[in-house]
Amino acid sequence: MKRLLSYGLIIIGLLIIVYPRASAWLDDRQQEKLMAQWKVSVDDEQAQQEALNQYDRLSTLFAEAESESAGATSDADETAEPSDTPAPSQEPLKLNAIATIRIPSIKVNLPVLEGATQKNMKYAAAHLKETAPIGEVGNAAIAAHRMRAKGKLFNRLNEVKKGDKIVVETKGETYTYVVTGTSIVEPTDVSVLNYNKKDRRLTLITCDPVVDPTHRLIVHAEMA
Repeated sequence: MKRLLSYGLIIIGLLIIVYPRASAWLDDRQQEKLMAQWKVSVDDEQAQQEALNQYDRLSTLFAEAESESAGATSDADETAEPSDTPAPSQEPLKLNAIATIRIPSIKVNLPVLEGATQKNMKYAAAHLKETAPIGEVGNAAIAAHRMRAKGKLFNRLNEVKKGDKIVVETKGETYTYVVTGTSIVEPTDVSVLNYNKKDRRLTLITCDPVVDPTHRLIVHAEMA
């Protein structure tokens, strides 16, 4: 009995000694966990804000493209004077596609560049780089100009219908999305970038109408 009592007192003594250290260790672990959660939360918020900023900048890019397209149409209507002066040589563009996008129903087959910039969107579709990576969980947004020339870039995007397939091929994978719907929204409507943490969504963005655009044409799709 005395031996058991002695053992009990020893255990109690050890607990008294160990408890503060164990408690401090648990507190440190909880602190680290909270800091990690905070960092993820801040990173998510910063990424989301940058995505919204890119979406907002599309208005300027679409307006510039409309102006250029209108100017090109006007120039094409005039008779050009012949010239013996050779056209100045241009250095090759240093652009690297991260993917291609195909929409068989409207015969679209375009390279996709990273980042919605004026240079990128002049020649290709552009992935809004702070939206989800193509093929991953989230909402990957791809934008392109809706030029006046028939079939150029996203000119025919208004013809896409629910159930149509969109195939995006990266260097390592091929992803097939199915159109779930289309919508025409105000340029300030950022809800088109909404996502959850389970679906793999694709959002295509262009301007509407083709001439003097005031809104945005959105195609919503989810991975098949």
